Amino acid sequence: MLITHDTRCALEAVVDLVNTAPEDDAAADGLPDVPALADFIRNHDISDVGVLSESDLAALRRIRGHFAAIFAAPDARGAAGLINELVAAAGTTPRLTDHDGYDWHVHYFAPGASVADHLAADCGMALAFFVVAGEQERLRRCEAPDCRRAFVDLSRNRSRRYCDSRTCGNRLHVAAYRARRKEATG
Repeated sequence: MLITHDTRCALEAVVDLVNTAPEDDAAADGLPDVPALADFIRNHDISDVGVLSESDLAALRRIRGHFAAIFAAPDARGAAGLINELVAAAGTTPRLTDHDGYDWHVHYFAPGASVADHLAADCGMALAFFVVAGEQERLRRCEAPDCRRAFVDLSRNRSRRYCDSRTCGNRLHVAAYRARRKEATG
């Protein structure tokens, strides 16, 4: 599957956005305020964003929930329905652009769109490409029991199980090794 630069950027943004959601009522929100939203926008080089407000933050938190539902969709049909709703509500307007030193690429958000509509359109289309390619199962949650972070499995054989092999994957492998050693000596 060919993944263009802008699609990769949109995938990184949607994964990071989904992962800002608190795991439970006791956990802190990863987007607690407008300055955190501004940092998120800056860290992901999201262009054409005006002055951010509390309403932008609230709208982005709403679409974050929609994106999380796409990662949880049991099949391509369910993911497609959720993506269609999200992209349609954003008022998608595809257009070619070559800004900020990047070659020609497609933006799906309408000029002057809110940051939530911008991300709903661009990130929604990036996720749509996976469904169209029959790769919806690559939109995953970490299999570590104490972690449910979202990620996109871009491995060749679709075998990635953890959001980060250096943390979650390594921690589980070490625990399994110690359990085997304990059983062997026990």
